[in-house]
Amino acid sequence: MPSVTDALIQRLYEEPPDGFVAARTAAINDAKQAGDREAAKRLAALKKPTVAAWVVNLLALRRPDLIEELVDLSTALRDAQRGLDGDQLRELNAQRRKVVSALVGAARKLATEALAADPRGRAEAAKLPLGEVEATLTAALAEPAVAAQVRTGRLIRAAAYAGFGEVPRPRLRLVSDTDTDADETEGDADEGEVVEFPQQSSRDRHAAERRRLWEQRRRELRRELSAAQAAERRADEQLERAEAAERDAGHRVEDLDAELAELERRRTEAQADVARRKQARRVAERETAAARRQVGDVQAALEDLESDEPD
Repeated sequence: MPSVTDALIQRLYEEPPDGFVAARTAAINDAKQAGDREAAKRLAALKKPTVAAWVVNLLALRRPDLIEELVDLSTALRDAQRGLDGDQLRELNAQRRKVVSALVGAARKLATEALAADPRGRAEAAKLPLGEVEATLTAALAEPAVAAQVRTGRLIRAAAYAGFGEVPRPRLRLVSDTDTDADETEGDADEGEVVEFPQQSSRDRHAAERRRLWEQRRRELRRELSAAQAAERRADEQLERAEAAERDAGHRVEDLDAELAELERRRTEAQADVARRKQARRVAERETAAARRQVGDVQAALEDLESDEPD
């Protein structure tokens, strides 16, 4: 069963990004007042999503059935590519375009409804970054890891994927672990495999050379992408560690501030007690002086009386 904090986090990622920081701050303060330091730390670690990421989150949280349809199609596409089934790939690619288009439309509708309550939101609805939303959903089709992130409903930025065109006619297509052309009935050569073209004409040789250069460039870009993704993961981990260290330092400052406030309160009370005791001492001094004067007066009267003692 989801915890109260999980439900709260879901609401935060369903709200438009403009109000995310204020809502997160209020939630952190509530958790601190309730004495739930762990929840406060967890909430403080949440990052504000971009508008495109928020739109995708909204779709994942409110229409998870559509995301499951996307995941099922992704599995079918990868299976067809591994089997080099050209007819099935063409059919699935047409279905892919239809599904992604439908998902973008559903996401747009949800975002527009969420923004409609605010006059400023209605203006924002007119310029939603639907291109980034489409790119993210297409990336989810191509990469299981992206699909898993989309399903959480907690994306913080839009995703993208490396799409490559066919030769000679450029066209968007899906890239998977075993990449094949969507419109060909025969499979391409694996990376690193030499492709032979017997009895090639000049045009065929030119196409083969273009294909070879394309394959080479694809391998280079995949290596660069892998290196960039690794660098991004390292940077994200470093950022998370730095943010955690900052939060811990902030909590230590808060604890020390609380201790200082308590010491200041006790100091104020002690000063008030000293003032009360000083006042009591002064009263006691005045009473002592009055008593001494009275003793002196009585003694003097007694001496006068005894000196006039009659014979």
